[in-house]
Amino acid sequence: MKKTNLIILAIAMVSISCKDKTETQEEAMEPVETENISDQEDQDVTMLFNGENLDGWKAYNSDEITQWKVEDGAISFSASEGERSGSENLISEEEFTNFELSLEWKISEGGNSGIMWGVQEDKKFDEPYLTGPEIQVLDNQKHPDAKNGPIRQAGALYDMVPASKDVTKPVGEWNKVILRIDHEANLGSVTLNGEKITEFPVHGEEWDKMVDGSKFKGWEDFGKHRTGHIALQDHDDKVWFRNIQIRELK
Repeated sequence: MKKTNLIILAIAMVSISCKDKTETQEEAMEPVETENISDQEDQDVTMLFNGENLDGWKAYNSDEITQWKVEDGAISFSASEGERSGSENLISEEEFTNFELSLEWKISEGGNSGIMWGVQEDKKFDEPYLTGPEIQVLDNQKHPDAKNGPIRQAGALYDMVPASKDVTKPVGEWNKVILRIDHEANLGSVTLNGEKITEFPVHGEEWDKMVDGSKFKGWEDFGKHRTGHIALQDHDDKVWFRNIQIRELK
């Protein structure tokens, strides 16, 4: 074979090889359709706060919200200056029964607040805590209530079931809490910053015993309603909430 033909043949073989390699690379780069499991799990999740305004929320027993606002993608509370005639708690417009509530909270130095469920809105009740049990939000280091022990500290079912440990982050940092209330299984739990620290029944004889052993003994409507609003507490102190979402249990 002539030298010229050999050169032409070699060039052709290199060209074919490069083409095959390019096609293989292009095939490898094509996106592969896969199921996004997390997206499927999130289909039943409802955002209770859109990060922009207070749509879906209202002031307890009031048509006007004056001390809660949205700043930097979070719901914040600051008590109005001067003497106040009463508190201004924030509640969800929608009511829930069996659910898993997830949110992040941040408390001010020495601050106190809370998250309640099963809240009944009625003029005969001055405060949400008269009907709704509370998961404590607290500066465990500097708020006086923390000295009463874990039963009054962050993550506790307030004055009823203590937090098993203090897993709160320093003041000024965000804490993630997941509150699960399941009346079908008669079980509630609190997971704070990735650790389950509180577990309790939500109705029945054991629940009644816990109530009788707390400051809520004799409160006629306390914890009696399986369906109710979610409430964020006004306890005079600066507090922030964000990434509020809920998944109803089926």
